[in-house]
Amino acid sequence: CGSDAHLRAEIEDLLSQDARLGDFLEPDADNRTSWPGETVTIDPDDTLSGSTIGNYQIKEVIGRGGMGAVYLARQSQPIKRNVALKVIRGGLDSRHVLARFAAERQALALMNHPNIARIVDVGTTDGGQPWFAMELVQGPPITRYCDDNRLSIEDRLKLFVDVCRGVQHAHQKGIIHRDLKPSNVLVTLADGQPVVKVIDFGVAKATNQKLTEKTLFTAFGQMVGTPQYMSPEQAEMSCLDVETRSDVYSLGVLLYELLTGTTPLEAERLRTAGYAEMQRIIREEEPPKPSTRLSTTGEKLTIIAKHRKVTPEKLKSQVKGDLDWIVMK
Repeated sequence: CGSDAHLRAEIEDLLSQDARLGDFLEPDADNRTSWPGETVTIDPDDTLSGSTIGNYQIKEVIGRGGMGAVYLARQSQPIKRNVALKVIRGGLDSRHVLARFAAERQALALMNHPNIARIVDVGTTDGGQPWFAMELVQGPPITRYCDDNRLSIEDRLKLFVDVCRGVQHAHQKGIIHRDLKPSNVLVTLADGQPVVKVIDFGVAKATNQKLTEKTLFTAFGQMVGTPQYMSPEQAEMSCLDVETRSDVYSLGVLLYELLTGTTPLEAERLRTAGYAEMQRIIREEEPPKPSTRLSTTGEKLTIIAKHRKVTPEKLKSQVKGDLDWIVMK
């Protein structure tokens, strides 16, 4: 939008409407990935901005999802600070949605790691809507941060190691994220140094315990996650249980993107494929090695290399070999 404020306002309004729309206009609604039994009440004025929830003054919406909205909020006591406050949307009162929200709350409460956004408070609104407040992470997705700051391959790997440490902590606590992707891995600054924060455990799954008394099961025939980043077993939707290796697969996809600027399975192809074909691609097709993908990007390779502060030839040689095999494994 550049400096065109009017255009930006129009686009933000369209995005807001799209967030509320759900999958109503999706071409394959019969095979949608939303939670079964979910009831949605569309409230054109569902913002809580300006209101108070517990000790938190709601400032503005900073994100929306299937279950509700995330707000920038100011805590007044016992200490003053900004937090991200997540509130389940009015009307989403089915058993599955409440259980999913409670599972995310409990998953965050179990974890305490510098590379995972931590939970600071929980409660229920006067209207009975559950909420939780979490550490406010102000920063871009890891891929954008790396490109904007032209990080070298070595510096990208250092950040990625921290992502792995955060995810391993979750696994040690018995929590599988199930939706690892750049928008759920943010980079913030602490004393001028980049710090990775894994966020959004909204579709997390417990490996060896019930996260809540409202036991949450993945329904038969239900895909959970983001197709570009999901493992074959997530796309399979079979009786095979998704476990920690599924997150490791998604980490591999993220590393592939940090190295090459694209995902192993290209987004546009998955977006235009039918539902069954998309599943087949994820399950069956072997993507090219990162160095091979770099060799076939044509003119884009110059831009990709520039974002990594190297020449195109140097970038291909850095990735070829060990990084190729680690990513593909």
